[in-house]
Amino acid sequence: MHILKRAFMLMARVSMFRSLQFLLILASVLAVVTFYYFGSENQNFSSTTKRMKLSQASRKNNGNNADLTVDTRFSQLDRSREKETSGSDAFPSRKSGNKTVDQHFNVLMMFTKVDKNRSLQDKFRVAMLSMVKYAQFLEGEVLVLHFVSDPASKALGEKMLREFLTNATFKFEVLFHDVEALTHKLFPIVEALQKHFSAGSWAYYSDAIFFLSVAMHHILPKDLTRIVQLDIDLKYRTNIRDLFQEFDRFPPGAVLGIVREMQPVYRHTFWQYRKENPQTRVGDPPPEGLPGFNSGVMLLDLAAMRASALYNQLLDKRNVTKLAEKYSIKGHLGDQDFFTVISMEHPELFYSLACGWNRQLCTWWRDHGYRDVFQSYYQCDGPIYIYHGNCNTSIPDD
Repeated sequence: MHILKRAFMLMARVSMFRSLQFLLILASVLAVVTFYYFGSENQNFSSTTKRMKLSQASRKNNGNNADLTVDTRFSQLDRSREKETSGSDAFPSRKSGNKTVDQHFNVLMMFTKVDKNRSLQDKFRVAMLSMVKYAQFLEGEVLVLHFVSDPASKALGEKMLREFLTNATFKFEVLFHDVEALTHKLFPIVEALQKHFSAGSWAYYSDAIFFLSVAMHHILPKDLTRIVQLDIDLKYRTNIRDLFQEFDRFPPGAVLGIVREMQPVYRHTFWQYRKENPQTRVGDPPPEGLPGFNSGVMLLDLAAMRASALYNQLLDKRNVTKLAEKYSIKGHLGDQDFFTVISMEHPELFYSLACGWNRQLCTWWRDHGYRDVFQSYYQCDGPIYIYHGNCNTSIPDD
């Protein structure tokens, strides 16, 4: 009997121990369930990890979209109107249902490494303050400012622009585009050009961004049909809106509006071709010569660039090499060199803007071997609309 009693008590203790184990396990499970159930509305490790994976997957899936990568945007427009007009480039205003879509005037500037360069910051200040001072737009018109930038410069640019645009009397939007994303899209298109028109002896990946204007029609949205590309070292003396009116003066077949070069840059660059062809007009000064172009101010008719079979054929590697070899050119000014070379064969692709739209002030070549002919290139008659302080030249005060 005694043995049976002890055995019974032992079994009871074991049963109680197992019950306690079960209760502890159950409590643990309930705690975990409670954490995930009631904490699911908050940020936690699991939800954050899930969002990161979804974000990475989204970037990967959208990596090949033919569009500018927009990092940020701010504007005077309210958010509802911004949604209506985003991506539009209507000339003139158009109606969407019963609503009129604002007419967009698109301007693009390179804005890289500005955070590390005080001189560029000062130039940007002059450019933007003078643009805002003279800019006037009508009701239903929006100035859209695009900046191709790196993250550090973008952060500085946002801060500066909020100051510069405080007194703007017109509607505007500001968009920053990641330089790395654009370079990735540009490189396969312009690699052949880099070999002949870049400063280095090789086609550096990073140099591709200096050919953005050449292939912009391939990477911008199709509904964006016109854009003006501007250097940062400019000072405006008139309403920037007036520059867009020059698009209407393009002759049939023209894809680009641009001002001639105002120094004997291409007289020097084409020296070998000129030596072998003493009767050529290539590199000669205006009005009869072909002095080449300066890319400080450019009007890009993206719709015409997309539609021009001739222009797109000239981007082909074989045609680029053929022209570069024919004119014995080894350039270093990127898109400017390319446009200059193809203009020697196909001037019909270009609309020549009046020199006052890009009044270049640099006189470097005057003091480096070309004093005797310099003035014939440098002279610019007529009103000055935009000063260009190229090669770090000072711009006159108002």
